[in-house]
Amino acid sequence: MTTPDSTEPPAPPGRRERKKAATRRAIADAALTLFLERGYDDVGIREIADRADVSTTTLFKHFPVKEALVFDEDADQEARLLAAVRERPEGWSVPAALCDHALRHRVPAAGGDPRFTAFAELVARTPALRDHLQNMWLRHASALASVIAEECGLPADDPACAALAHFALEAPRAARGQADPRVAVVRAFDLLEQGWGAQARRPEES
Repeated sequence: MTTPDSTEPPAPPGRRERKKAATRRAIADAALTLFLERGYDDVGIREIADRADVSTTTLFKHFPVKEALVFDEDADQEARLLAAVRERPEGWSVPAALCDHALRHRVPAAGGDPRFTAFAELVARTPALRDHLQNMWLRHASALASVIAEECGLPADDPACAALAHFALEAPRAARGQADPRVAVVRAFDLLEQGWGAQARRPEES
């Protein structure tokens, strides 16, 4: 039996997979539209299912909890997060790469994409969504710590890598409520940069 050539592109998804993905996207789009129109707490599951033209049973097959309707790209988020470290420009430190990622994907900019700004405001004013979002990001801490260790030639269980991963993921929450959240995020990462630099310069223990 021959082994498939690893250089060949993956086979395109079949009809069933495409239909499933389209249904999931339709549900998520319907939910976000309703949430932005009326607020997260004032929209029911039945309304979302009706807007997406699916049954509530189908909805829950794709999204087991209501909060997940707002955050339907968890795996993609982690992939982008890890790529920010692995594919950072030459000369960039890990904290600098993670700061850039946070500013591009977690903190809206003045005059930026209005839909992203509206989404961020929806999350900010809804406690259930704020908690779900933070828990979602912190689920990536272990994978991020491993990539940081790999990129820096440190042991996989190095506590400094775990600490950097955790605090980098927490930084946007620490900036919440500040007059300029983006400036606050940059200041938080400046602190992480200084600490990480000191860690890198620390002589090895005998």
